[in-house]
Amino acid sequence: MEIVSRVLPQSSIGMRRELLSLHYGRRGDGPKAYLQASLHADELPGMLVIHHLRRLLDQAEAAGLLRGEIVLVPAANPIGLAQALLLQQPGRFELRSGENFNRRFTDFHPLLRPDLEAGLSADADANLRTMRARMRAALDAQTPVTELEALRQELSRLALDSDLVLDLHCDSQALLHLYADAPFWPALEPLARYLGVAAVVLNEEPGGTTFEESCGQSWWRLARELGPAHPLPLGCVAATVELRGQGDLDHGQARRDAEALYAYLQLRGHIGGGAPALPPPVPEPWTWRGMASVSAPTPGLVLRHCAVGAEVERGQPLLELIDPLENRVVPVLSPAAGLLYVSHPLRYAQAGMELCRILGRADAGASVSLA
Repeated sequence: MEIVSRVLPQSSIGMRRELLSLHYGRRGDGPKAYLQASLHADELPGMLVIHHLRRLLDQAEAAGLLRGEIVLVPAANPIGLAQALLLQQPGRFELRSGENFNRRFTDFHPLLRPDLEAGLSADADANLRTMRARMRAALDAQTPVTELEALRQELSRLALDSDLVLDLHCDSQALLHLYADAPFWPALEPLARYLGVAAVVLNEEPGGTTFEESCGQSWWRLARELGPAHPLPLGCVAATVELRGQGDLDHGQARRDAEALYAYLQLRGHIGGGAPALPPPVPEPWTWRGMASVSAPTPGLVLRHCAVGAEVERGQPLLELIDPLENRVVPVLSPAAGLLYVSHPLRYAQAGMELCRILGRADAGASVSLA
């Protein structure tokens, strides 16, 4: 295993940070998988899972079982990890700019659409190589100025030629769930089984600049536009794996998650030795349009009636907000029948703060920004 350091440009005089990546196997000799953790730097379960996955990969490497390159980035956000405010770690947004660390990654689709068919043929594998080269050129043409821009570019460079990208996140309090674009679901369904996810949420709409979307979405969008005359494989299957809640740091649980990821890598041919038998199927996927965000309509103390994992009905009280000055109790009702899969453990909410999320029917969703 090789450890590679990429030094980020200094954001202030006398201060430089580095991004470390761990490279198993041999580049260009077989399929490539890329896994990263803690892009939102306060989401730490993925870091612990990669800690345990490293041990499994060390054993596989020693036994000669690696069939390609596997890249791990255990701490994908050294900027956010260094942030601290009043003994808290605000790792979702950069304090300097206010930007979400998991936004504004390159959307390759509009960059590749001009002269899209130039240099392509009826050879799907050759078209894949051509498109990867174009993506690389588009990425290298960027000139980052800030440390955050450079971090995004370096993460994208590491993942660009990967056949599989898994971005490990978590939420405040949540069920184990997975986000992905719908065209990738057949390839990801075994991963959902190995992990035993409680929910899968599929996006059916183009557009987006999260890391996962940057890595994978252009492939199915371009393939759809090119058609059968210029076949283009799904060059990268990408997903965001939400490893429950921020407080779910447990060796036993992380070890099981690492074993599930390892089994999936075996199934896809990244590692030899024979993959374990698939567990039973997980529940049918939900759609992105069916996700509803529930926010506080008024400020108040938060008293909850439903825990994460609860099946709820439309109009069912989820919680209540209490204003002791006005002597007012405001019930907050579920906007849809479905699954309460994410909750934010607020004890006091200001008006407009997100409280929880429900997965329901496709027409019940509210527009929110996730990941």
